[in-house]
Amino acid sequence: MKGDVRIQGNSSTIFVFSSQVTNASMTIKPYARKGDESAMESVTTFTIKSVQDKPETMIKCNKTHNVPAIVFSVGGYAGNNFHAFTDVIIPLYAKSREFNREVKFLVTDNRLSWSRKFHELLKKLSRYEIIDIDHENEVNCFPGVVVGLGKEERKELHLESVKDFTSFLRSSYSLDRSTAINLTNGLTKKPRLLIVSRSKTRTFVNIKEVVHVAQDSGFEVIVREMNANLTHVSQLVNSCDVMLGVHGAGLTNMVFLPENGVLIQVVPWGNMDWIANTYFGDPSKAMGLKYIEYKISQGESTLIDQYPLDHQVLVDPFSIQRKGWGVYKSIYLDKQNVTLNITRFKETLSRALEFLHS
Repeated sequence: MKGDVRIQGNSSTIFVFSSQVTNASMTIKPYARKGDESAMESVTTFTIKSVQDKPETMIKCNKTHNVPAIVFSVGGYAGNNFHAFTDVIIPLYAKSREFNREVKFLVTDNRLSWSRKFHELLKKLSRYEIIDIDHENEVNCFPGVVVGLGKEERKELHLESVKDFTSFLRSSYSLDRSTAINLTNGLTKKPRLLIVSRSKTRTFVNIKEVVHVAQDSGFEVIVREMNANLTHVSQLVNSCDVMLGVHGAGLTNMVFLPENGVLIQVVPWGNMDWIANTYFGDPSKAMGLKYIEYKISQGESTLIDQYPLDHQVLVDPFSIQRKGWGVYKSIYLDKQNVTLNITRFKETLSRALEFLHS
């Protein structure tokens, strides 16, 4: 919307004056995952009212701003690191870049922890402090407002200029490495392998063996669980050449890997081909990374200790999928850990080294 736009934050109402449109109203939830009812349940609904009357009859301005605004929600799934990037950060980056930082961010459903986590990125996209619009008792007036963010349906971590986005991240966090190690140069330095550990589910049961085989293969190995301090996380990931982890939100931090680095995604049992490829496989390639998928066998899943070998959980995961996402997630994502076959996994490490030689 452009023109005379007035926002009454504590009532989630936006008034726009228009001499060309008759009085009308519409509602919108300013979150990118439009078709997901579960996500949208925790997103505030804004009412947009088009007012044809004279501006002086509209609600009075208490604060007048000379730059436009973007209204977006950090509700929905935004507390999850993967969804924070795919549902908010990337769409916000895509939209706000056209304003060259001359734009104000109005955040609804705000969480202080979220704002702190992404503070560095937000201040690189806007030179103004964010406004927690839900708690604004006064009427804020803008020369233009964008309400909501958008993303391509069934595409995740997707952006036409995704390499520009990763360059933006490196600049935002002052990351030194733009490209991974090149082993063809006869370097004696070992490539660094980051193993993303998890403490609750989808953990590596035999992590010590995994570390030993990686070290024997020629890697310097670091094992870390990802946290909310993106300054530290980004520096750690960027210092590594290969990132290894079981499918999960922690792998989103691949966005900080240097170009030509390698992502190894361990895909748990349960026919997760589509979600594994859509969430991390295709996006990693678009970012200029080399991608290796290690799909575990039934024997590498701890589900074999919880169910009979002829149980549908083990022999027919699609039948569990048909029961709905909640049931599927509760089994394959929440109850499953991984015991890697070390002999087989050694071949995967060899492939990673080959990529670093190319």
